[in-house]
Amino acid sequence: MKHIFLTLSLLILTVVTGNGQTRRRNSLPEPSNGPIPVVTAPQTRLLESMSMGSTLLNTQVRYSVYLPPDYYTSNRRYPVVYLLHGLGDDETSWIQFGEVDRIMDEHIRTGHLPPMIIVMPDAAKTWYMNDYQNKYRYEDMFVQELIPHIDKTYRTRAGREFRAVSGLSMGGHGALLLAMHHPDLFSASAAMSAAVRSDETLKAMDDEGYNRRYSVLLGPDLKGEDRITVHWKRNSPLTLSKSAPEGDLKQVRWYLDCGDDDALTQGNAELHLALLQRKIPHEYRARDGAHTWVYWRTGLPLALEFIAKGFER
Repeated sequence: MKHIFLTLSLLILTVVTGNGQTRRRNSLPEPSNGPIPVVTAPQTRLLESMSMGSTLLNTQVRYSVYLPPDYYTSNRRYPVVYLLHGLGDDETSWIQFGEVDRIMDEHIRTGHLPPMIIVMPDAAKTWYMNDYQNKYRYEDMFVQELIPHIDKTYRTRAGREFRAVSGLSMGGHGALLLAMHHPDLFSASAAMSAAVRSDETLKAMDDEGYNRRYSVLLGPDLKGEDRITVHWKRNSPLTLSKSAPEGDLKQVRWYLDCGDDDALTQGNAELHLALLQRKIPHEYRARDGAHTWVYWRTGLPLALEFIAKGFER
């Protein structure tokens, strides 16, 4: 009787164990002749809306970062381009509408661009400058806090010869202004559809347009000649192109690109002529197009190729 019970128990155990092994085998991949691959989670190369605490602004400053394809598989350091947004946009606009990550991946893969880091900070409506009361010092934050933070946090090549600035519209204004004020920090500036305005244009601007764009930075409810303040002149790329030391302007490689159907084409053309008159080397483009994301998406690779030539050694 004990012999029969023992035999039945072994039979049941064999059946149960066999079924369990069958289920487990069905849940595993088929064996291969090669080495077993190591599966790792992909590292994120597009970091959106990161934040940095700013002492100068007493707030958090948001920024997005594009990292090149080999960032996590190498120990190398990379050039940096600060890519600035336009009025009403933020640190995500070059990603959402400009498709910067797709453009960079594609042009690095084809060899048209070298691997580089792209930093896209949020600037609200600051025009990338300090306000007239010196209470909201965005430009000071940019050069004293943001650049050191990026160089400390990411594997950048921190010298000015490997740092450039670019942007569209208000960001084009910022790309010009920052490089004109700080030629010791930037080797190149590529401004697309830059919001460059002459004194005459600013004086003639309607009150609604002036207050919406400039009142916080230059002073509220100013009219006509009263708008042409010392602060305006110090932060006007057109004025600086005529008054900044020639040696400072020649330190930077300049690139201007504005569509022939853009309302800002006059200011960009005047800037081009002012640089020509002073024999400041620069590239000037007036392609077919208007103040649109289609124009900037097609223009970004050209601007970055111009910048990248300066990174070559």
